[in-house]
Amino acid sequence: MTEIIVLGAGMVGVSTALALQAKGHSVTLLDRRGPGEETSYGNAGMIQAEAVEPYPLPLDVKTLWSIATGRTNDVVWRFKDLPSWLVPLLGYARSSLPTGYKANIAPVWSKMILSATDDHAPLIAASGAEAIISRRGYRKAYRTEEGLAKAVATAERYRAQYGVPSTVMTGSELSQAEPNLKTQLAGAVHWTGSWFCEDPGGLVRRYADLFMARGGSMVLGDAMSLERAGAGWKVQSNNGPLTAGRVVVCLGPWSPALLARFGHAIPMVLKRGYHRHFQIENGPDLPLYDVETGTFLSPMRRGLRVLTGAELTTLDGPPSMRQMDRSTAAARELFALGEPVEADAWRGTRPFLPGMLPMIGPSDKNPGMWFNFGHGHQGFTLGPTSARILAAQMVR
Repeated sequence: MTEIIVLGAGMVGVSTALALQAKGHSVTLLDRRGPGEETSYGNAGMIQAEAVEPYPLPLDVKTLWSIATGRTNDVVWRFKDLPSWLVPLLGYARSSLPTGYKANIAPVWSKMILSATDDHAPLIAASGAEAIISRRGYRKAYRTEEGLAKAVATAERYRAQYGVPSTVMTGSELSQAEPNLKTQLAGAVHWTGSWFCEDPGGLVRRYADLFMARGGSMVLGDAMSLERAGAGWKVQSNNGPLTAGRVVVCLGPWSPALLARFGHAIPMVLKRGYHRHFQIENGPDLPLYDVETGTFLSPMRRGLRVLTGAELTTLDGPPSMRQMDRSTAAARELFALGEPVEADAWRGTRPFLPGMLPMIGPSDKNPGMWFNFGHGHQGFTLGPTSARILAAQMVR
């Protein structure tokens, strides 16, 4: 008999199912698609051991003006979408103020990030995923000396404050390490402690296969059909109704829509990202983030994955290729891209909560309902870590 239903089979949901299973619970995982086929598929593939501080909203006038006027490729927006994200973004801005950010948010976040590789490691080994994992880190590259100098200062602070390892590279050192670069940049910071997965969706599938090999069950179904069933919960699957005493909501950006039906008003900033794969013979040796253009380049199994910055939008808003076009042009300046692999760019949405930290724990309105969502850019990194934290709370 199923004790717990986990809704959502991305990295967070699959990791949650594994962690609860390891505690001795009978768990069923439910999603409308297969594991790792939504947001978890489309990321840069990084397990970011260096991301020890969440991304605050830039509060300086120069950066805000660049975003407002569309002069940056890091963040873009459309006026018609503003009502949907303005209020939660203002909450995110308040959380970005130094006092609360340094005292209450960064310490909690950094503790989770610093555990991420350790929490992934046993799952990678047990699922047989070593072949798609690189432990050589990634590089943040800078086109300007000003950008590089700021990055070096941050790297030095991260090493001193958190023990995060890195290596600073001059432009010539970067060109030697990346001989396929078409132009010399100012330099880079090589974050040596982070890991890279060349098939993010594949890693989630391997974790899901491990969960099922250990006796877990996964079914296709409609998470939005969730309803009360006596003291427990019921959801419709393709195999018929599924009931359990407890349910865990791991639906990322889709969580607020479901939870609104149960009395929870969850403000969320939705940041959409795009990617496209390109054929390439002489690409980057390691994943490379071209910081000033907001472009991430990941050497995936399907080709070189070119990823964009964030688009503030709605969950079902129409696509905009402005960032993708800019990032493709930036990537062509650096490497000899071939033809695109897909006809159209992929897009997916990251869930950001105003308080910056993921929502992990029980509902205060609905007994037996638990939350694990709102990881922003770091769901792929923090899935096993937040799952471990949640499983420790969900005692028998």
